Amino acid sequence: MDHVSEPPWTYLDHGASTPLRPEVASAMANVLSQPLGNPTGSHRPAQRARRLLEESRDEIAGLLGRSPGDIVFTSGGTESANLAVFGTLGAAVRAGRAPSVLSSAVEHPAVRESCRVAAQTPSVTWREVPVDAGGVVALDALAEQVDDATALVAVMLANNETGVVQPLARVAALVKERCGTANVFTDAVQAAPFMSLADAAAGADLIALSAHKVGGPVGVGALAVHPSTEIDAHHPGGGQERGRRSGTQDVVGAVGLATALRLAAADRDDDVRRVAALRDRLAEGLFGAIAGTHRTVPVGVATLPGHLHLCFGGVDREELLVALGERGLCVSGGSSCASGALEPSYVLAAMGVAEPLARGAIRFTLGHGTAAADVDRALAVVPVVVGALRHGS
Repeated sequence: MDHVSEPPWTYLDHGASTPLRPEVASAMANVLSQPLGNPTGSHRPAQRARRLLEESRDEIAGLLGRSPGDIVFTSGGTESANLAVFGTLGAAVRAGRAPSVLSSAVEHPAVRESCRVAAQTPSVTWREVPVDAGGVVALDALAEQVDDATALVAVMLANNETGVVQPLARVAALVKERCGTANVFTDAVQAAPFMSLADAAAGADLIALSAHKVGGPVGVGALAVHPSTEIDAHHPGGGQERGRRSGTQDVVGAVGLATALRLAAADRDDDVRRVAALRDRLAEGLFGAIAGTHRTVPVGVATLPGHLHLCFGGVDREELLVALGERGLCVSGGSSCASGALEPSYVLAAMGVAEPLARGAIRFTLGHGTAAADVDRALAVVPVVVGALRHGS
């Protein structure tokens, strides 16, 4: 069969998954170069595994400004969100409460679906807190809904679709003032490459992370749990992770996560400046070249430096994604967990974006490995493709 050559790939989908950093791959390979046992064992390979696991836990805790015992290793951001929601609500129900959970209207599907499923328990209630046109959670509405029954409030640090940064410190202060026993959970998956979580997520009781969104491997994540927060195990079994998440830990993945977070912290200042400049050049170029381009997030609203969310009027998102992909440009239509869905994003609906406009929504996400040539390529390809689709060619 003849070999069909592929176009050169331009990767602007770091919000969906980041390429594995070479230093992370090397650190993981070093772990695999020697015998590795089960960290619960007593022989030498098991002791080595336990040492590597706990060193990784210590490093992650330090980067989050937490204690090592707060860190629970998981399989990724989705499981971390599941554990945060089901774990805290389960503990509240077990204690005889009829708890409520509040979440912003723009949470990741892993959080939103966990809340929906949890609310199927008769004693649990769930309410969504609206956001404004900029995608920022409405603090007045949140204040009205927090009461003594509130067990958990979920507000992500930065939105996965739009990149909008939430006022988490104000959210946490408000929640604690209204209900001292309520827990604040933040999905920090998208924010981790660009924000110091020790500072930005200091007010949260639970913090979810995923390695593959910060230059690490797919299949490993973590949930930081404040010592005062009660959570029930979502995966019962052998009682690993202090009884909070059973199952043999992924030592290689833990090393990858810790290494990726360390590298991101070391490069953060430079990456924020460089990536933001590339993002702004991409935005200016697309606005100048494509009429009818709508900036989803209003000017003045804080966003992550790598996110650019645009709506192209008169273009169908799915057709645009396919056409761009055929030309080697990797972008997405929104959440990486729902980018193939035909329905417009509930995040955009919550922000008041009209459905016809939302159907042409595209998310460009830049990251550590993004170069000026990637932006040049996007500026050359996107206007041509949008123009062709608008003219039916």
